[in-house]
Amino acid sequence: MVARGRSRAGRPLGRARAAASALLALSLVAGLAACTSDPLAEQYRSGDGKGFIAADGFEVVEIAPGDRTEPVDFEGVLDTGETATSDDYRGDVLVVNFWYAACAPCRVEAPLLEEVNQAFADDGVEFLGINLYDGAEASQAFAETYGVSYPSALANVDGSIKLAFAGQTPLNAVPVTLVLDREGRVAARVIGQLSETSILETLVSDALEES
Repeated sequence: MVARGRSRAGRPLGRARAAASALLALSLVAGLAACTSDPLAEQYRSGDGKGFIAADGFEVVEIAPGDRTEPVDFEGVLDTGETATSDDYRGDVLVVNFWYAACAPCRVEAPLLEEVNQAFADDGVEFLGINLYDGAEASQAFAETYGVSYPSALANVDGSIKLAFAGQTPLNAVPVTLVLDREGRVAARVIGQLSETSILETLVSDALEES
């Protein structure tokens, strides 16, 4: 059973402690640079570093600090019954994934998101799902089935969390994954299903490296 909850500081609990270190963080970046088996990563590296749109509509956009909008302020009810607000995550890099249980691409990418979650568990990175349609029971069943240890906010309980992100990305194309910097601003946007961890690892690493 996957343990899921929140700490006294308001942060998600239940993630296995990854053996990540500074060496691992460097190796993730180096691994992306050396990888030749991931065509999306190759396309990403061949561009200007700001993003691309693949033939199947998969889109990655990395936003320079000077071009980012104001911090996203949000509040939501988690599938654990607790609440989460943007203030809980300030000072950390936050990965936000929009999904729902009947979404086939969401099921495929869920283990990849958890893999990145575990890889950066000790590096000041948090993960939060936003379930667009399901109730708590379906959301938790999904997490148990696919080994997801971080909680999800339920948009059907409090729709304000969906509205908070509406200006940042279209939510009619799910899954969508956002990387927020330490100030809570959207630093990167991934529209479509992740097929590899490498691009998200790179986006997270870039956000972490910012002063």
